[in-house]
Amino acid sequence: MAALSFNPSRIRHPLLQIHKPISSFTCLTEFPFQSLVKSPKNKLKSVHLPSCSVSEASIPSTLEAEEEEDDDPTAELVYLDPEIDPQSISEWELDFCSRPILDIRGKKLWELVVCDNSLSLQYTKYFPNNVINSITLKDALVSICDDLGVPLPDKIRFFRSQMQTIITRACNELGIKPVPSKRCLSLVLWLEDRYETVYTRHPGFQKGAKPLLALDNPFPMELPENLYGEKWAFVQLPVSAVREEVSNLETRLVFGASLDLDLLGIEIEDNTLIPGLAVASSRAKPLAAWMNGLEVCSIEADVARASLILSVGISTRYIYATYKKNPVSTSEAEAWEAAKKACGGLHFLAIQNDLNSDDCVGFWLLLDLPPPPV
Repeated sequence: MAALSFNPSRIRHPLLQIHKPISSFTCLTEFPFQSLVKSPKNKLKSVHLPSCSVSEASIPSTLEAEEEEDDDPTAELVYLDPEIDPQSISEWELDFCSRPILDIRGKKLWELVVCDNSLSLQYTKYFPNNVINSITLKDALVSICDDLGVPLPDKIRFFRSQMQTIITRACNELGIKPVPSKRCLSLVLWLEDRYETVYTRHPGFQKGAKPLLALDNPFPMELPENLYGEKWAFVQLPVSAVREEVSNLETRLVFGASLDLDLLGIEIEDNTLIPGLAVASSRAKPLAAWMNGLEVCSIEADVARASLILSVGISTRYIYATYKKNPVSTSEAEAWEAAKKACGGLHFLAIQNDLNSDDCVGFWLLLDLPPPPV
């Protein structure tokens, strides 16, 4: 499996390349949504999806590495990119949780970690476990603005369901919209980096300590009727066409969400094929609008249950679609999952009026990441 690289000290911005309008998806077998259309009688054709290559980000120089080793792991971080307009940062990503670190009282240390999706803003602060409440969090959010000279954000995303009450209350008192979502990818990757470069070097680090607030992974439930399409298919697009669709999110006001591939350390050649799921519906625009409010996180092919699992928000999982289980359809689903894994978890969801259409009404670039180690 290809591993994603991430370096919060080196912030780069992706360059979206301009291409001609994309052609139709390389479409595999079409499937109906089982609740709306009967199971297909035709046999599925086997497919072999090509692997994708994910290259690591550039390695810091020896001097930079030595400087990192000299950093104090107990120090707190207050950083704002001097080249960024503070007024342009309207959304934050936040984690407020215990760490595998004991304080001088022998109690687990808590930490607030805040960033934006480009890591232009980075803030960390440690707290003892006896002051964890919405008032402490609210005051800390105000301190971020005071220390960095930035306005309060419009939205704050967070990915721990156990902290939803505290975070929601603090946000509401400050007029900020709380957004429960696993699409905190910059934050999750930064936490992975901090685990290796900061927490493990802290004098109070407890090796082998399990996260106090583990992420939920509930059993998937039935999909709401308004989210059903009519047909779906495993598809694939060259990464150049994926970038084209991402650019359309702004230029054509298409529903959906993007990812900063450059920041995430994903470097893929333009002719590499990215696996995805295309959904067709005669009511594509309303369907895409409904999906747009769900914080779509990832799609998984559950081979054992012959179904697709859609993850949205923090811990909501839906049985998005099913297919008739046989050796050939199983092979196709396994090939799709293998291609996603080879791309480091990168995949997409596209909503169209028709599976043969050249245009998307909705497009979500997704990344299936393991939970952070803390």
